[in-house]
Amino acid sequence: MYRNRKLLDAARELPCQHCGTQDGTVVAAHSNQLRDGKGRGLKAHDYRIASLCYKCHSDLDQGTHMSKAERIEMWEEAHRKTIGLFFEREIIGVL
Repeated sequence: MYRNRKLLDAARELPCQHCGTQDGTVVAAHSNQLRDGKGRGLKAHDYRIASLCYKCHSDLDQGTHMSKAERIEMWEEAHRKTIGLFFEREIIGVL
C-alpha cells in the first residue's frame, strides 16, 4: 500500500472539491473501490484521495440519497479536481 502523510496533509488545505466549503472539516477521502486498493479494514492508496468536507464525505460513505454509480462519479470528480490542484500548487509534479 502506498502511504504518504504529505499528500493527506495537503488535501486538508484545499476546499472541499465537491461543494467548495472551507469549514475546517476537509480531509483526504480515500476511494472506496477495490481497484484502488480498498479492502476490509484497509484504506485505498494515498494517491487515490479527494479533498472532501465532513458532510460530503459522510454523504459519500453513508449517504442513501445517491446511487452507487452517483457516489462513484462524485468521488471521481472530486479526485480529479484534488489531483489537478496538487499539480497547480506544485504539491506533486513531474520529475
